[in-house]
Amino acid sequence: MTPYQTGDPIADRLALATDIAGAAAAVALDYFNRRDTLVIETKRDLQDVVSIADRNVEQLIRDRVAADLPKDGFLGEEFGLTEGSSGFTWIVDPIDGTAPFVNGMPSWCVSIAAICDGEPVIGVIAVPCTGEVYAAAKGMGATLDGRTLKLDPARTVQNGLTGIGSNSYVTPERVGEIFTGLLRMGGNPIRNGSGALMLAYVAAGKLVGYYEPYMHAWDCMAGYCLIQEAGGSVLPFPAVGESLRKGAPVLAAGPGARDDLWKLAGIS
Repeated sequence: MTPYQTGDPIADRLALATDIAGAAAAVALDYFNRRDTLVIETKRDLQDVVSIADRNVEQLIRDRVAADLPKDGFLGEEFGLTEGSSGFTWIVDPIDGTAPFVNGMPSWCVSIAAICDGEPVIGVIAVPCTGEVYAAAKGMGATLDGRTLKLDPARTVQNGLTGIGSNSYVTPERVGEIFTGLLRMGGNPIRNGSGALMLAYVAAGKLVGYYEPYMHAWDCMAGYCLIQEAGGSVLPFPAVGESLRKGAPVLAAGPGARDDLWKLAGIS
């Protein structure tokens, strides 16, 4: 019996995801350290970039999941969806924050999640440049490098930092409205180029919340699991059927910032 066949489907997948994240982070960091040799391509626009590092890291993760849990489905940013029959689907962004990655900045990560019935039940985010590993599973809590994460309700929009994401799916005018609204609340916005990493920061209490009007499942599912297990709130993501491959608003907050950030997003 392998460590990923204990009979507990959630514990098995958390152990596997954590193991895979470590291996994927090592490969991604090696690419980062020799990024000047990479051929950088653009996808949707000039700021939506990809390299062989993204593809090879995703392939590593896909191969490991297929070897240990061949009946699980898999959705990755680079190679799309492979259907499964187990009821579990892995949702992976091999390098979230490719733009910081190719520009030599440390704010990127490997994001690995698994969902069941549209709900994130596993979330692991590895940050190669710092060595941090955020990990969570439904009903099992959230950790950062083994230390339990529990959000403090005294942290608010006014006394903390709020992550804001933007991309070309959202108009500059809407992004400006979000920043203006947050500043009027007395908040302090921050953006580091990786939505997945900023969601991990929410789970750890480094940010009090995160809002991006349009993200994909591979950017947010791991972070959503982490935040919920740490005691925070998230806006449900439509992760069933064809909706899984489409973008949607992503909103997450600790208990002390939830009401303000839901108001900022226009959600009652």
